[in-house]
Amino acid sequence: MMLRILLFIVGLILFADGLFLIAQKKIHLGTIIPFILGAILAVYTFFLPRFHSFLKQHSILKKVWCITYLGFSAWLLSLLAFFAYLHTHIKDASVQPNTQAIIILGSGIIQGKASPTLALRLNRGAEIATQVPQAWIVVTGGHDFGEVKTEAEVMSEYLQSQHHIPTQRILLEDQSTSTELNLKNSLVVLKQHDLGLESKIAIVTSDFHTLRAEAIAHKQGYQNATLYSASTPLMTRYNAWLREYFAYLSGWLLNEY
Repeated sequence: MMLRILLFIVGLILFADGLFLIAQKKIHLGTIIPFILGAILAVYTFFLPRFHSFLKQHSILKKVWCITYLGFSAWLLSLLAFFAYLHTHIKDASVQPNTQAIIILGSGIIQGKASPTLALRLNRGAEIATQVPQAWIVVTGGHDFGEVKTEAEVMSEYLQSQHHIPTQRILLEDQSTSTELNLKNSLVVLKQHDLGLESKIAIVTSDFHTLRAEAIAHKQGYQNATLYSASTPLMTRYNAWLREYFAYLSGWLLNEY
């Protein structure tokens, strides 16, 4: 009985977590999966006795359920293994004094403002920028759904208002909608300022994202890119890491790295 109650509570937490973030227009696998799993787990534990009684009367469905359960368990183990691997491979480094440009990867805006995750990336980028005043700062991201300003514009405004970085240092890459395009389009912007793949580039992103961002940068030919990590807000950390699990797999399947 106690295990059943515990599983029901876990299901409600997952459901509420996904629902809250979806209501904030954070609609991706990192929020949809907990929402669906939470709903299934809550309903399953609530009707547990009836469900098992039903399965006893239908042997084929019972076998299907066992196979599904084993498949889910295997997926959950792969997810935990990925989280452990990601945790031990987070990229960060000391600031290189000869850095020529800083690329800050986008992470979404909410009603014209930087999301908490994006704000932490911008704070980390600004911290680096103060140590290398000669470096250009490239902010990246196009239009999010339902937003008037591009993500790059919002990022630029944040750096100016929160960190007093002069607009002359900030370059806008305002067309991209993915990490792959962030880096690809940033190169076009950098070339307009006589910088290229061989230049000393700092790439700033969230801790969980550094591994994939580095792989994509390497695939695109960035020769002297150094990854710098920003922390992830505690409230969205689980969802962000879950989303990264699927993004990492899809990136591999789509040959992004």
